[in-house]
Amino acid sequence: MEIGILTNVVCNVSLREALAYFRSLGITMVEIGCGGTPGIHHCNPEILLHDEEKFQAFKSDIEESGLKISAFSCHGNPVHPTKDIAARYDGIIRNAILMAEKMNVDTICCFSGCPGDHDGAKYPNWVTGVWPFDYVAILDYQWNQRLIPYWSETARFAKEHGVNKIALEMHPGFAVYNPKTLLRLREACGDVIGANFDPSHLIWQGIDCATAIQNLKGCIYHFHAKDTQINEAAMNKNGFFSPTGVFGDADNSFHFRIPGNGTDSTLWKKMITALGEIDYDGVISIEHEDNSRSQDEGVRKTVEFLSSIIIKETRTNCWWKESIRQYQRTFLPEPNRGKEGVTQ
Repeated sequence: MEIGILTNVVCNVSLREALAYFRSLGITMVEIGCGGTPGIHHCNPEILLHDEEKFQAFKSDIEESGLKISAFSCHGNPVHPTKDIAARYDGIIRNAILMAEKMNVDTICCFSGCPGDHDGAKYPNWVTGVWPFDYVAILDYQWNQRLIPYWSETARFAKEHGVNKIALEMHPGFAVYNPKTLLRLREACGDVIGANFDPSHLIWQGIDCATAIQNLKGCIYHFHAKDTQINEAAMNKNGFFSPTGVFGDADNSFHFRIPGNGTDSTLWKKMITALGEIDYDGVISIEHEDNSRSQDEGVRKTVEFLSSIIIKETRTNCWWKESIRQYQRTFLPEPNRGKEGVTQ
């Protein structure tokens, strides 16, 4: 595993300065925003895909830094019911795919998006229940007429351009928000669809992240290092649904924190162990959105924390098992091994 970072945490400095800063901290990979909520501070595909001189300067900055790109990120809602908004985000995703192709990167990170509830809708409709039964009809429309057709076509486009991993962040408010919905879309659209596993959005839904990782074996293409602190007083009053107020208010049911500062370190160690058990050896990418910490302090403390728990070496064979096998042979002679009724 390698420590990476979503570069927009220092969107106030140039790409070259950001890369030098990250390298000084021991970070080895960068996740670069190229549209949507991650912004275009360090990568504007509308320019870089059409201006070869500026693209070569961008490429040189990356190469000279010694850092590798884990993914291009382009979060938004490409199935928004308002056609102009959907088209804008679809263009952002396609540009991210083309940037990844040009930089020989095989992964982009984004959201599934959320459609409206019918063709004439103006706003997305996030459905999380099947009662009253009206919601069943909405889900049928959203998945069969909007989500599956869109992501099947986008997966095809991505594969044509050498991008074999579309890592969807499971996020409430969008159609893919938990492991079950991620797997449903993957089954319908193929294995180009996978997860950008961000535990911060699963914790406040009450999902056990280590178990979710095990259930998503082979499907996790990217991982975000971000934690969540549950505001128990608010959660106990109203649960995690909080459609009133302003995002980030003190009385919200949860707040994003740097790893180990929302939950304890035990959960993070369990997640890293689970990732190792499913043979995930990719990036652990820092997404610093903890408003209780400065840019620098949050990043530095996260790097320090992750450095102490990530798996840095390839798993070896269980060398101790041979002595156990030898011991077993004294009770289980070779001629009897494998015979019916004999334990192996």
